[in-house]
Amino acid sequence: MIKTVGIVSLSSGIIGEPVVRFETEIGIRRLEEYGLNIKFMPHALMGLDYIKAHPEKRAEDLLQAFQDPSVDMILCAIGGDDTYRLLPYLFEHDELANSVTDKVFLGFSDTTVNHLMLHKVGLTTFYGQAFLPDICELSSEMIPYTRKFFEELIHTETISEISPSNVWYEERKSFAIDQVGKPLISHPDFGFELLQGPALFSGKILGGCIDSIYDMFNGDRYADMPVLCEKYHLFPDPEDWKGRILLLETSEEKPSPDKYRNALEILKQKGIFEAVSGLLVGKPMDETYAQEYRLLLTQVIDRPDLPIVFNLNVGHSLPRCIIPFGINAVVDADKQLIRFCG
Repeated sequence: MIKTVGIVSLSSGIIGEPVVRFETEIGIRRLEEYGLNIKFMPHALMGLDYIKAHPEKRAEDLLQAFQDPSVDMILCAIGGDDTYRLLPYLFEHDELANSVTDKVFLGFSDTTVNHLMLHKVGLTTFYGQAFLPDICELSSEMIPYTRKFFEELIHTETISEISPSNVWYEERKSFAIDQVGKPLISHPDFGFELLQGPALFSGKILGGCIDSIYDMFNGDRYADMPVLCEKYHLFPDPEDWKGRILLLETSEEKPSPDKYRNALEILKQKGIFEAVSGLLVGKPMDETYAQEYRLLLTQVIDRPDLPIVFNLNVGHSLPRCIIPFGINAVVDADKQLIRFCG
């Protein structure tokens, strides 16, 4: 069972800003109600400007969290867009490989890049939730579906199975203090949707936010991101993807169908779709472009035998499950279930 949670700001430093203090206090209280000790790593609360200017301190916090024997779980504060800048401070002299220990690591969004960093050094990680967007949810309680998975993770240090939520929620239009206690707007959901291929398939899951993956190869957001990702060989080779299940989900930026196509085309060129055993695809936030994404997945990949399961409650759309990376998974779309073992 998890006893101490170490919170890191590996991308955005928003949790250090006074404007969200009321949110972080909600999250702290909820973690304490579970009996958890909370340790904000030394620079996690330094604020947006400091965190942006000091990727070396972000890397230092991550290494310290792994080295600290009192920390059982490393929880990312939130995502962002430039955690790739940690690469030189984690890999130039094998800093991460020499520090990593077997701990629970949880985050999503830009944290996709951190998951791939940890994959390089052989760590099993957990994708799908973070401190500010989930533990600090402004409703009177955490979203029940989200809470169920978080509780399982802190009590057992793993996730045994995933079934779909029967509702989805609209993203809040405001995160101001007057929203505290106000419920989210919900809609009925329809479960896992098999777009093509066999309903039953298996493999170890890896992947994350398609926006972050796209930025690893396209320099429009940051010109040096593809350069650094290539230098440190961050994205796995097709051989490493062989037999794995690729997870893809879209960010709050709601990428246009053109950008989504471009991202899929890059993965196709890299040989990923020829290597993997199947795809799991998250529900888009507010269902934006859902139909366009469905069509692009089948058209661009152009492998009718490859299983593609759409509409998972993971990533940026609410509510959020937690998906283990690096653990054997069996997906059964007919039974609406993903089981994990090992």
